[in-house]
Amino acid sequence: MRIATTIFLTDETVTPVRIARELEQRGFAGLYLPEHTHVPAERTTPYPAGGELPREYGRTLDPFVALGQAAAVTERLALGTGITLVAQHDPIDLAKQIATLDHLSGGRFTLGVGFGWNKEEAADHGVEWTSRRELTQDRVALMWALWSDEPTAYKGEFGSVRASHAYPKPVRGKPRILVGGAAGPKLFAQIAAYADGWLPIGGRGLTETLPVLRTAWEAAGREPDTLQIVPYAVQPSPGKLAYYAELGIEEVVVTLPPAGEAEVLRALDEYAPYL
Repeated sequence: MRIATTIFLTDETVTPVRIARELEQRGFAGLYLPEHTHVPAERTTPYPAGGELPREYGRTLDPFVALGQAAAVTERLALGTGITLVAQHDPIDLAKQIATLDHLSGGRFTLGVGFGWNKEEAADHGVEWTSRRELTQDRVALMWALWSDEPTAYKGEFGSVRASHAYPKPVRGKPRILVGGAAGPKLFAQIAAYADGWLPIGGRGLTETLPVLRTAWEAAGREPDTLQIVPYAVQPSPGKLAYYAELGIEEVVVTLPPAGEAEVLRALDEYAPYL
């Protein structure tokens, strides 16, 4: 089982270069970074985990810039977003960022797709909250058009692009795409429509939810063996990892504290027995 990591990198934490070098040297499989462009101070949306919103949410580094630094100082470490709020991006710009990072890293990038929880943040980007999932799917389709081998036009419900020359291309045509979110018919239908798999936060309840996702996956004509499940932001334990292994899961993303170098390195030491 591959053990990757996620961390809120901020202007107050360990740097992308330092954590990336440490992860590769220690044998961790990957580094996934979250995204918040900003957190409006006047916020009515409650923090999903309850209580006060942690400080790091308003201080996150841009994940693509940070992962670019990580790519430059590593050779094998997988790189990903956990997650990118696709609806909050211009899809033409985002397609270029993704393709560039994947090209420069030798095909090591995974696009984690999410829909967000902070209505005020999304509203500042002009996102209509109730249609953000449909907007996300439309923007992924537009990016696919730009990644095509030949100039390909796209016209969707929310956006369009002319047939264009757009280079570089992702190494394998498109990056691996994993979608995050809570289990449910709408989410599973979207995963089956355009993704390679699911990023279930915390990884709980998979015994019940995986059969439902697999049914949706196969109903969409997808090959059963290609579905990827990557439990995300996990606090690991021997029993938990054994449970994932029984389910056929091959990659787990464990969470690191949004802290300075010394504390993060201690956490990596604690996770070493799981490698």
